[in-house]
Amino acid sequence: MWKLTTSPENAPTSPETLSIEFKAGLPAKVTIGDKVYTDAVDIFNALNAIARKHGVGRIDIVENRYIGVKSRGCYESPGATILRAAHLDIEGLTLDRAVRQLRDQFITPALSRILYDGYFFSPEREFVTSAIPGSQRTVNGTVRVKLYKGNVIIEGRFSDEVRPYSHISVCISIMISRVFMMSVNPPWMSLVASNQLIPLASSRSSPFVLRSAFNLSFPSEHV
Repeated sequence: MWKLTTSPENAPTSPETLSIEFKAGLPAKVTIGDKVYTDAVDIFNALNAIARKHGVGRIDIVENRYIGVKSRGCYESPGATILRAAHLDIEGLTLDRAVRQLRDQFITPALSRILYDGYFFSPEREFVTSAIPGSQRTVNGTVRVKLYKGNVIIEGRFSDEVRPYSHISVCISIMISRVFMMSVNPPWMSLVASNQLIPLASSRSSPFVLRSAFNLSFPSEHV
C-alpha cells in the first residue's frame, strides 16, 4: 500500500540530522550534512528524499467526508511532515502567545475546512489566508531535526527574535515589579522573601503578608 516511504522497520539504524532555517514562517534554507538547499523546490525534494529513507510521513486516518461518509485515508507526505514539525517548534519560540491562540482557534480550523471541502478558489479562502502573513512576521529562526525510524525528533532551536534566558535579569525584573506593586498598593506591602501568603489577623493594613525567610514570629494559629 505504501509507495513512497521505507518501512520504519527497514529504515537505517543510524539517525540522520538536518537543520531548517525559517524566514517569516517559510523554509528558506535546509542543511543536510555538507549540502545546503535554498530554492523552494530543492528544499522540498531534499526533505522528501531524506524522509522517505527514514520512513517518515505515513498517515493512516479515518476521514469524515463532505457528503457525510466516513472513509479510511492513507497518505504519504514525507517532506511535509518534517516541515510541519519544525515549523510548529519554531513558532513555540517566536510566535506571540495571543496571536498563536487566535490563529489556532479561528484561522487553522476555518482554512482546514475550506480546503478539505474543495473551496480553494473562493472569497472566504482569500479572506482567511490574508491573516497568515501577519501572524508569521516574527517566525524567524533555525530548528535542528533528527530522523530515526519513522520519527521526527526536534533537537533544538534558535532565533534572533528572542533574547537568551538570563536568571539574573529575570530575578531583577521580578524584584522591580514587586517593588512597584508595593509602592502603588500599600495595603499589600510586606517583606518579600518567598511566595507563601500568611493571613495575619493583627495586620490592619492587609489580611495577608508574605512569609519571610527571616526569623519572624507569627501567631501559631496562622502558621
